[in-house]
Amino acid sequence: MGLCNSKPSPKPNPYAPPEELQHNPSPTKSKKSNNNKSSLSSPINGVNTINNQEENQKKKEDKVEESVKRSPFFPFYSPSPAHYLFSKKSSPAHSSNSNSTTPRRFFKKPFPPPSPAKHIRAVLARRHGSVKPNTSSTAAIPEEGNENENGAGGNGLDKSFGFSKHFGNKYELGDEVGRGHFGYTCCAKFKKGELKGQQVAVKVIPKAKMTTAIAIEDVRREVKILRALTGHSNLVQFYDAYEDNENVYIVMELCEGGELLDRILARGGKYTEDDAKAVMVQILNVVSFCHLQGVVHRDLKPENFLFTSKDENSQLKAIDFGLSDFVKPDERLNDIVGSAYYVAPEVLHRSYSTEADVWSIGVIAYILLCGSRPFWARTESGIFRAVLKADPSFDELPWPSLSSEAKDFVKRLLNKDPRKRMTAAQALSHPWIRNYNDIKVPLDILIFRLMKAYMRSSSLRKAALRALSKTLTVDELFYLKEQFALLEPNKIGAITLENIRTALTKNATDAMKESRVHDFLASLNGLQYRKMDFEEFCAAALSVHQLEALDRWEQHARCAYELFEKDGNRAIIIEELASELGLSPNVPVHAVLHDWIRHTDGKLSFLGFVKLLHGVSSRTLAKVQ
Repeated sequence: MGLCNSKPSPKPNPYAPPEELQHNPSPTKSKKSNNNKSSLSSPINGVNTINNQEENQKKKEDKVEESVKRSPFFPFYSPSPAHYLFSKKSSPAHSSNSNSTTPRRFFKKPFPPPSPAKHIRAVLARRHGSVKPNTSSTAAIPEEGNENENGAGGNGLDKSFGFSKHFGNKYELGDEVGRGHFGYTCCAKFKKGELKGQQVAVKVIPKAKMTTAIAIEDVRREVKILRALTGHSNLVQFYDAYEDNENVYIVMELCEGGELLDRILARGGKYTEDDAKAVMVQILNVVSFCHLQGVVHRDLKPENFLFTSKDENSQLKAIDFGLSDFVKPDERLNDIVGSAYYVAPEVLHRSYSTEADVWSIGVIAYILLCGSRPFWARTESGIFRAVLKADPSFDELPWPSLSSEAKDFVKRLLNKDPRKRMTAAQALSHPWIRNYNDIKVPLDILIFRLMKAYMRSSSLRKAALRALSKTLTVDELFYLKEQFALLEPNKIGAITLENIRTALTKNATDAMKESRVHDFLASLNGLQYRKMDFEEFCAAALSVHQLEALDRWEQHARCAYELFEKDGNRAIIIEELASELGLSPNVPVHAVLHDWIRHTDGKLSFLGFVKLLHGVSSRTLAKVQ
C-alpha cells in the first residue's frame, strides 16, 4: 500500500492495450461509481478517441460485475488483478479513494480458465482464510466489527504480538491516505519528545482480518524484517510497531512524493533512458542490499516504491514488506505470492529464491522504457501462461529507437531461467547503467554461492573453470573486479577467509543473522590456510549458466576448451572421471559418461568439458541415461 500523504485518486491503467484502456473501469472504483465511469484515453498507446459502443460495453461490464464470485484462484496478499471484484459486498478496503494498483479484470465466468498454478489454488486461498477447506463456497473477510473483545475474530487464534500497547500515548492518528487488501495507511504525528509534531505514516492492520495462523505469522515476520533491515537510504525508515485489541500499528517514515506509478503516468507512460537509469539504480541498490541480508521482497512493483517528496529528483524508497521472507543459503521458497504481472516463472513452479525479485525489476524496467507490460492477458491464468511461455516483444515502438544496451539489460533481467538471470548487483555492473553518476556496485550474495560451489569442486573442474575465466571480456571482468575489491584484498592482491568474514560483517544487519548468511563461511574454510588471488577468484566467482545465456557463449566455450587442452586436459579413464564427479557406485558410469571422453586419446571431449563446467550432479547424470 502507498504511504503518501496526499489523497490518492483513481488512475487509468498505464500499461494496457488500447481496447482495455477504453473499456476497463478504474480499478479503485466501487460498483456504484462504476456505473458512472467515463471512457479513458491512453497517452501511452496513443488512444485519444472514445469507442462508439461505449454504452453497450458499460452494460455488459455491469452485468458481469454483478454475477462474478470471489475468486479463490490466486490470493495475493497485496492488490492483484482480481481481488475486489469477487467479494460479495463492497469492502472498505476498496473505496473510491483508494490507491490505484496493478489493474484488475472482469471475468465473464465465475472462475478463470485452468492455470499453471491450479494444483495449489486451495492451499493458497486458505492461507488467508478466503476459502474454507473442502468446500466450494467462499468465505468473506471478516469486517472490523466482527472480532471478539480480544481481537481474535478467528476461532481462538493467538493474536498477541508482544508489541507495545501505548500507540495512542505517543502518536496522534490523522487522515487515511491509502488502502491495501489487508490494511490501510494513515498520517500521524508524534505527540511528544524530540520528534514532537513530526509526521509519520502508520500502517494499520485490523486483527479481524487475520483469520489464519499463517496470516498472523505474516504480520509478525513483516515487523521482524522491518526491524532488522536498517541503514539503507532507499529503504523506508521503520520507527516501531504497536498493537491493541483491534489493530496492529506499524509506524514508518512518511513519503510525500507519491508512487512510482504516479510518476510513470505523469510522464505519459514511459521514461527516457537517462531518467529510467536514475530510477533503476535506486531500485537495484536497495534490492541488492536486501538480498545480501538474505531477504527476498516478493512483491516488487511500481506501487511499492515511493518518492520522499514531490521534487523531480527526490529519493525513491522501497515499501511494503508484507510478503517478504528470509531465505537461507541454498534454500528454495515454494509459496506463490506477489502480483500477477510481476510474478517470476519459478514462483509459479514453486521453487525460487532472490532471483524472483530480479524478474520483477525486469518487468518494471520494461514498463519504464516502453510504457507497456511485457506479459499481458485478460485473466490471471492467461497472465501466468504468458509469463511461463511467451517472450516479451522488443520489435514494437519505441524499442527500435532505444539503445542496444538498454534492450540487453532488460532481456537479461527477464531470462526465464533464474540461473541465467543477472543479480541486482550484476545489473548495476551492466554497460547500460554502470557509468550513471559513478554508481558503486554493492557486494553480491551470488559471489559466496559460487565460491562455495568452487571450493567443493574437483581439481579437474577447477582447471576447466580457470580456462573459462581466461576468455572473459572487459565488460564481464568489470563486475568481478568490483566484487574482488569489496573483499578488500591484502597488499599482494589476494584474499583469505578473514577478508570474506570482514566484508560480510561490514555489510551485516540483524536480518543476516536470521537468514544465516554467515553459514557461507563454513563452506569456505579452505581459505583459512591459503590465499586466493584475482585470477583464481575469477574462476571461482564466474557463473557458467549466465555466460551460457550470452550470444557469444559458443566462442567462450571453444576458446576455453583450447586453453584447457594445453594446460588442464589429460588422459582419464571413465572410473576416474566418475570419482572426480563424485558419482555413487550404483550409477552406470560407462553408459552415462562414454561421450565425455575422446576415444582417440582418452582425454575429455568438448561435450565433456562443457558438462564439467556446469558441475553436473549424479542426479542429473542419472536422468541422462
